[in-house]
Amino acid sequence: MEAMSDTYTHGHHESVLRSHRWRTAENSAAYLIPRLRPGTEVLDIGCGPGTITHDFAALVAPGRVLGVDNVDEPLEIARAGAAERGLDNITFANADVHDLPHADDSFDVVHAHQVLQHLADPVAALREMRRVCRPDGVVAARDADYGGMRWFPDNPGLDRWLELYRDVARHNGGHPDGGTHLKAWAQEAGFREVTCTASAWCFATPEERAWWGNLWADRIRRSSFAEQALGHGLTTRAELEELATAWHAWIDAEDGWFAVLNGEITCRP
Repeated sequence: MEAMSDTYTHGHHESVLRSHRWRTAENSAAYLIPRLRPGTEVLDIGCGPGTITHDFAALVAPGRVLGVDNVDEPLEIARAGAAERGLDNITFANADVHDLPHADDSFDVVHAHQVLQHLADPVAALREMRRVCRPDGVVAARDADYGGMRWFPDNPGLDRWLELYRDVARHNGGHPDGGTHLKAWAQEAGFREVTCTASAWCFATPEERAWWGNLWADRIRRSSFAEQALGHGLTTRAELEELATAWHAWIDAEDGWFAVLNGEITCRP
């Protein structure tokens, strides 16, 4: 998600949306599910194609769910998915996390998944999320920590990929290790109660390795990440091809394994 002058490092190439469509409440927001009850009203910020948002709507019905992003393409996908699932308690709209078009105390749950790490001022975003959350509600966020990513077997190409990704994200004003900063950001934003958890995605089976490795190989070649890395003078087209090849080598490793650490917070206003 982009907001104000923020740059979404991944962009919205098909390889990025392929990843986003895989996400569900169960695999990406399990820490929040106990807070979602019938009748809960939810704002899902940076919802992308809406697969997590759809699950929220099913969990809280007849409560209302609003998914927002500031890019129209994924919102169209989200609306189509909601219609396919027959969810009539969900809507999607274009909005900026720094200036939400909602009154104070409008929602029971305000949620953002993999959003804050891409913002130049995540604390300001959390303050805005706090503003629209009811006093007895919950603000929740989950972000990856790229510095905590681990894989096997060792692969110098993946070492360089990670270094390059973090350089591009920081050049864009983002925080690629945002998952470890969530507690500090929430405290700075003025939340009175912050509960911290962590969870991981793990890709190890041949099918998982093929899915995860191929989407990153495609991002390296074709997504906004590739164009930004080249535009910032941080790499060359030849090196990007080498990094894509490294991802394919990892896919082919029968003992291959990759884990993505995610930090999580639930905050009381």
